[in-house]
Amino acid sequence: MKFISQSSLGLATFGAALSFTAASLAGSAGPVFYGDAPDEHHPWAVHDGNRPQPKLVTPGTFSSPEQPGKPPSDAIVLFDGTDLSKWESPKDNGSAPQWTIVDGNVLRVKPGSGDIRTKEKFGDCQLHIEWAAPTEVKESSQGRGNSGLFLMGRIEIQVLDSYNNITYADGHAASVYGVCPPMANAVRPPGQFQVYDIVFRRPLYKDGKVVDPGYVTVFVNGVLAQDHTMIEGGTGHMGRSKIGSLGEKGSLQLQDHGNFMRFRNIWYRELPPRITEGGTDGYLSIEATLAKRHEIATSVRQDAEKMTNPQAQMYRLLESLIYEKDDATYAKAEQMTTQYMADLKQLPADKLTPKKDEVKHFSDVCKYLAKFKIVPADFAPRVAADQMIKDQGWDKKKP
Repeated sequence: MKFISQSSLGLATFGAALSFTAASLAGSAGPVFYGDAPDEHHPWAVHDGNRPQPKLVTPGTFSSPEQPGKPPSDAIVLFDGTDLSKWESPKDNGSAPQWTIVDGNVLRVKPGSGDIRTKEKFGDCQLHIEWAAPTEVKESSQGRGNSGLFLMGRIEIQVLDSYNNITYADGHAASVYGVCPPMANAVRPPGQFQVYDIVFRRPLYKDGKVVDPGYVTVFVNGVLAQDHTMIEGGTGHMGRSKIGSLGEKGSLQLQDHGNFMRFRNIWYRELPPRITEGGTDGYLSIEATLAKRHEIATSVRQDAEKMTNPQAQMYRLLESLIYEKDDATYAKAEQMTTQYMADLKQLPADKLTPKKDEVKHFSDVCKYLAKFKIVPADFAPRVAADQMIKDQGWDKKKP
């Protein structure tokens, strides 16, 4: 992060003149005519005050092996320890699950009753889930503390007591089962709760062709285990994944593998669309960028129409041209800037002198617009402003 310097376009020295800029009168969150302008792949200027603010989320609290934490404010809670109303059994067309709630807030597998899944279906998400294997160790390898969670019901992230337990690498805890082993085995001893934090992006297909294969990132007890691992398709036992679409949404499914596994504190957060889905941040296609720039320019022009201060309206119209060249807007802005300079020229010396910073600001704005070819280098109002600055000696440094 870099704060505004006094030398950058003179923004910090405009004083009273700044009160007439679009940044303050439009309630903008940042300076205008400042950072690099939008280009063919970025609809926003750098440090753009028109860019939407991030949504406010109150963070949750961290879990410990003994106590579950609390989810963030925008989380959709799937299991909070009270009931199984958001879950069903895949058997018998969604019958009630037979798993049980123990210890006041823990969901425990009932071996032999089958998997359970969420009634709610979702796709791209940040998923949080905590699990614990039985304290008593009876078997080894895949027979020891085994379960799994299936993203969209298709992609298994392995749940296994991997503590001092040798098994095939792509079957360890936090593996994309049968596809990619975890980068590290960060599992606590059996009986203690383990924390999975997962970022999931589903595969995107259009007309039968992959647009984005999708990825999964997994942290185990705060340790990175899967790093943006590409999704190859649904996973399975002994079989290679087959690349293909998983659809738009699916249930989260938890596996009954015959062990008394326990789960708690299950929640997810929906993630915003990716660029390939028309998201508005980052590096966009040319078509998406132009569409977004048109949307921003339209909004800025509409804001300008509501302004009653001519100078503020002038700057706001000039600002709209950064996003989209519009002949009518350009003509109106040119007329207003020409009139602005003409009015300044009519002021007597004692009235003009206090306008020094205001005129220098206007000149800097014109230089910015010329730099990005929004106005020509010989834009008449800019030439007039520069001549006024020279005539008044405002370009000279104080001794």
